[in-house]
Amino acid sequence: MQTDIYLLRHGATPANLEDRFAGRTEEPLHAKGLAQIKEVAATLAGQRITTIFAGPLARTRQSAAILGNLTGAPVQVEEAFNEIAIPHWDGLTKDEIRARFGPEYPFWLAQPAAFRGPGCETLAAVQERAVAGLERIMASHAGQRLVVVSHLIVLRCLALHYLGRSLMDFRKICLANGELTLISRTAATTTITLPPRPWSAPRR
Repeated sequence: MQTDIYLLRHGATPANLEDRFAGRTEEPLHAKGLAQIKEVAATLAGQRITTIFAGPLARTRQSAAILGNLTGAPVQVEEAFNEIAIPHWDGLTKDEIRARFGPEYPFWLAQPAAFRGPGCETLAAVQERAVAGLERIMASHAGQRLVVVSHLIVLRCLALHYLGRSLMDFRKICLANGELTLISRTAATTTITLPPRPWSAPRR
């Protein structure tokens, strides 16, 4: 029996196009993002998706709703796939973060796995909750074909876990808006298939 989970980065939002740190802001998809998700839905239409799980923010729920409408699969909101919490950066451009918070952003770029801040999640914490959530739905939906709609940071953490790589490789994985990663599990193996050019990500 094989369980397949497609990990999908939500469609593009205004923040993605403006190089802002969207964080946990509630912004909808941009027209470009809507088109990206409709294209993904067409790709998945023949895959017999049984359930779609989405993080709780507007951009992941909207992406999941489009998929659900076009594939017929129900959508469930799952907190485990929420974006990382770095609340004082939410909605700011990268230049604004640098201007307001001094060395924080350069440190995040250079050593993301070591980043700490008041009221902030670490990458290790994000990975722990996301992996726990994915393992839970793989166990409860064994033998099915699922979709999880989440965010770049969360999906990088998941990919590194199932690749057996350190969080120090966080910036080496590139996943564009609307791109799919496939995790397949059988009784004997768990495999992950990344997009054709997963390495050398932009520094974000």
